[in-house]
Amino acid sequence: MPGPLYGIRVVDLTRALAGPLCTQILADLGAEVIKVERPGFGDESRHWGPPWVKDTAGNDTGESAYYASTNRGKHSLTVDIGHAEGQAIVRRLVERADVFVENFKTDGLAGKGLDYATLSRLNPRLVYCSITAFGQTGPRRHEPGYDYVIQGLTGMMSMTGAPDGEPGGDPQRVGVAIADLSTGLHAAIAILASLRHRDQSGEGQHLDAALFDTTLSLLAGAATGYLLSGRCPTRTGSPHGSLAPYQHFRTGGGRLIIAALNDDQFERLATVLGRASLIEDPRFRTNRDRVAHRGALEQELEDALSSRSAADWASLLQDADVPCGPINTVAEALEDPQVKARHLRVELQRLTTGTIPGIAYPVRFSKTPAVYAKAPPLLGEDTESLLTQVLDLDGPTVGSLHSRGII
Repeated sequence: MPGPLYGIRVVDLTRALAGPLCTQILADLGAEVIKVERPGFGDESRHWGPPWVKDTAGNDTGESAYYASTNRGKHSLTVDIGHAEGQAIVRRLVERADVFVENFKTDGLAGKGLDYATLSRLNPRLVYCSITAFGQTGPRRHEPGYDYVIQGLTGMMSMTGAPDGEPGGDPQRVGVAIADLSTGLHAAIAILASLRHRDQSGEGQHLDAALFDTTLSLLAGAATGYLLSGRCPTRTGSPHGSLAPYQHFRTGGGRLIIAALNDDQFERLATVLGRASLIEDPRFRTNRDRVAHRGALEQELEDALSSRSAADWASLLQDADVPCGPINTVAEALEDPQVKARHLRVELQRLTTGTIPGIAYPVRFSKTPAVYAKAPPLLGEDTESLLTQVLDLDGPTVGSLHSRGII
């Protein structure tokens, strides 16, 4: 069954993570995504390993898991956009496309005739999305920037990690590339909104997505809290600055996350733990009280939790409708029965390397489900078919382009 974006063609000039995630989302939803890559090298993330995709004999292929995680469903077209003929090929594709996504430096495509002003004249219905570190405007617009740098600049790292004075009390980056991933998500949302506008008005537009802007927006309540109070958030480690109990605790065996956000949940927690006296303790009657006396509360709860293992307490608390859970490894998370029940793992077949695993698109559609028709492409594997079938180039022309290193 076709996905909800069936019939939409995307020309993808992105590399690394934010852009490829954006266009993979569009591919999962049924769009035709043509990934334009540099001949002989491709998207630099192909080389960001280990770990590596393995061939059918179990040997490393030199193609990274990083690349495989964000490029399924796409067609790889190798074109040298530094050459005038290569630029012309991309422009011809854009004339037949709905969406163009790029993550070059600000103004980096202007000299190649692949900027928004040029391409929108060729195709006024084009939705053109630029993804950069700092956006198309502002004093930082020409600066490069990667996820780690952006996490530091936006204050994300200042809130992540153990407090000063505790073991390991230094700022920490989030364990995944949160700036890249969130920007890719927001770019995909913006593209879909722009397609809606395009279908109503007949006009495309330029979208300006920036890692800095997106990551700053993720501060959410932390940023609003500072703007309201003037108090800068600090690192709290496991505990939450505004909620209690909302952290992980030591038990008689392992650690357990407990997230009792309201008074009813706290009452059920105290009852299951055999500490009903905590319910009427004036230090713990409301969330405000519990936050103010967090240290005492943590000691009371860990004393009670020490009598059983994390797994035992999790079972009892879940039965009482108290939100809780273990701290899984990635391996344990992927073996959770919920993963199988929700079909969250996908396997895509590729002749040369066998099966390539991945994580499914996370939203379920009742009418037009996500599609997984194509494994992450080998570099340039679709070049000839795209040039002949989409642009109607003949065999000798394609051969000439190849012999001259343009494709």
